[in-house]
Amino acid sequence: QVQLVESGGGLVQAGGSLKLSCAASGMIFSINVMDWYRQAPGKERELVAALTSGGRTNYADSVNGRFTVSRDNAKNTVYLQMNSLKPEDTAVYYCHAIIRRTAAQHNEYSYWGQGTQVTVSS
Repeated sequence: QVQLVESGGGLVQAGGSLKLSCAASGMIFSINVMDWYRQAPGKERELVAALTSGGRTNYADSVNGRFTVSRDNAKNTVYLQMNSLKPEDTAVYYCHAIIRRTAAQHNEYSYWGQGTQVTVSS
């Protein structure tokens, strides 16, 4: 199967920076989209940043200009560089990917990481 493993979360003061990583492993032929979502207590999960295999990016308005998503296709890894962090960025951040598992099968499947906590103190 496929696993997504996130790392890099933690506690940071407002104005600081963190970099999240998410590595995909297992039965992978190709990865279409790799993106980051977040969920704060009492709120719905929301898209933070997305990056297609072709290099197109999409950011939530609340993080545009502060966060940067990038990926290393050779390592099946996506990153989220978070700068100028604010207390309202506090949430569990989830990695998500849409993956084609074999060359023979054209179906793509959605996978989620386990989440990593990001806490920004004021």
